[in-house]
Order: sequence, then C-alpha cells, then structure tokens
Amino acid sequence: MASFVPQSPETLEDQRLYTSARLVEVACLDCLATVGVKKNSEHHTSIQWTADARDQCPELSRRHGLRASHPACPRMMASIEAAVREGRVTIGAEDGY
Repeated sequence: MASFVPQSPETLEDQRLYTSARLVEVACLDCLATVGVKKNSEHHTSIQWTADARDQCPELSRRHGLRASHPACPRMMASIEAAVREGRVTIGAEDGY
C-alpha cells in the first residue's frame, strides 16, 4: 500500500510550519539531551525528541519498552521551564503556529 508523500511546495511548507516552525533547542540541565521546543500558550508545550535525545535521557532509558504516547522527563520539563523564565523560549503562537 502506497503512503501519501506531500509533493506540492505549499503542502511541504504547511508540514514544515506545523512540525518545526519556531522550535528552539533546549538542552536538559541534567543529562544535556537536546530537544526542540515551542510554547503556543502557558499550558501548551510541544517537544520534539530526536532518537539521540531519547537515548541520552536516563529517565526515558529507564522506561525503555514501555509505550508512552507523550514521554515526559521531569528534568527536561524543568529545563524547559527555566528556558521560558530566561526568555530563550517565548510563549505564544505566531500565525497559528
């Protein structure tokens, strides 16, 4: 079965905006794993974990084999909150992203 692969420039740009626009790299203050982060609101945080970051995070390594739909590491969350306080990660969507 063939899968859908976007081809039009507009669709590719929409995909880029939705998945990676405004992502800011944040490194964990504990294990130094680096993720992409954006905050569209005070209560909404998007975190893009790479395979390397997941492998580097001791918290996620301990959970290896357990399926979590939204893996969260408390140390990474604290690092993201610190980045927000320091102004490195801004809060608020721009143009819907």
